[in-house]
Amino acid sequence: MRDFLIKLASLNRTTIYLIITIGVLLPLVVPLNLGQKMSPPTERLYTFIDTLPKGSHILLSADYDPSTLPELQPMLEAIVKHAVLRGVIPIVMSLYPQGTGLGIQACEKARLELGARPDTDYVILGYKPGFSAVILGIGEDIRKIFPTNYSGIPLDSIPAMRGVKNYNDIALVVSFSGGSTPFAWVTYANTKYGQKIASGITAVSAADFYPYLQTGQFIGALMGMKGAAEYEYQVNKLLEKEGFKKAKSVFAVRGMEANSIAHFLIMLFIVVGNIGYFLTKKRREA
Repeated sequence: MRDFLIKLASLNRTTIYLIITIGVLLPLVVPLNLGQKMSPPTERLYTFIDTLPKGSHILLSADYDPSTLPELQPMLEAIVKHAVLRGVIPIVMSLYPQGTGLGIQACEKARLELGARPDTDYVILGYKPGFSAVILGIGEDIRKIFPTNYSGIPLDSIPAMRGVKNYNDIALVVSFSGGSTPFAWVTYANTKYGQKIASGITAVSAADFYPYLQTGQFIGALMGMKGAAEYEYQVNKLLEKEGFKKAKSVFAVRGMEANSIAHFLIMLFIVVGNIGYFLTKKRREA
């Protein structure tokens, strides 16, 4: 056993890199179905949306661009599907020009895979410049900020927008961002209007948002690829239960599995390398 550990610890870099590469690629090709247990911030957000009455509205703001798409896009797509399945109407907008297309893409998946109907089961408002002015304006009258949807149809003519004037008629706002945009939603929508806020954020930003969870200013959050995988996994279970097995998404789940295996292998090589070093040193001293 000692000789085996010493030999294993002496593997060259090329072999180590090859093993890690195979470990990363394996779950991307063959799903391992390891399961994803929801963390408290993810569970709070999922439960909140899951228990909303049918016909409720949630505002989803795609406040990001393609640079953070791998972490944030699966979150948006999963929440859109979850809302549609529960009869909750997602209203998709963006404070970033690049976010409009990503929001449209998420809704299009729900249309093709779940049969969701535009302007009935979901609404796409698109991008509006102004940032804080847009957030504040929605608190007064959403029609003054978005008189029409992305396709140019007046909001008054859209069935899904009937009875929606401002935050009083919106159960939740979820901001998906790779930066500090969710803070603006807290400052202008939560503090001034009492609007419930949640966020989907990149892993590198997660530490900055925990105080807002502790104070209750965020009712929940999806943090990085892990949060995306947790929510995606739960929505996949719901899709299968509702008979939409083919609509299941696995981008975040497989990505998290690959990430977990890579970290496990790295830690394993570190441990084995140190054991091998001390065994070799002991043999030389003997």
